[in-house]
Amino acid sequence: MESIPGKKKVVVFDDDQDTLMICSIILAGRGYDVRTFNNASDALERVREIHPDVILMDNWIPDKGGQFATRALKSDAELKQIPVIYFSANNDVQRLATEAGADMFISKPFDVGNLEKIVDAACGEKTATV
Repeated sequence: MESIPGKKKVVVFDDDQDTLMICSIILAGRGYDVRTFNNASDALERVREIHPDVILMDNWIPDKGGQFATRALKSDAELKQIPVIYFSANNDVQRLATEAGADMFISKPFDVGNLEKIVDAACGEKTATV
């Protein structure tokens, strides 16, 4: 899939198809070029190929989980500067995000306005008051 010139890119890793669809609709509606994946087995290769401005990473994503994938991304010299927003329905999502090395976190189920704000902030965009 070709990049859309001039649009900031967001990659979403989540095994739940509804979450992927909702994130795609919301973020594409905000003008982002959104790519979704239902596993993180080759997350490094996918991220390296797309060069996103921000990554949303689910905790419970197959193959090895969001913590493993986030640590791998943050350990890679070329990719570590890309903000990772960790998201999960776990009550301890903040701790999980910190342990993984994520830059931000959001709890599921998420508020649409909160998702927009956090992605905008991660991409350095000004956010509208919600």
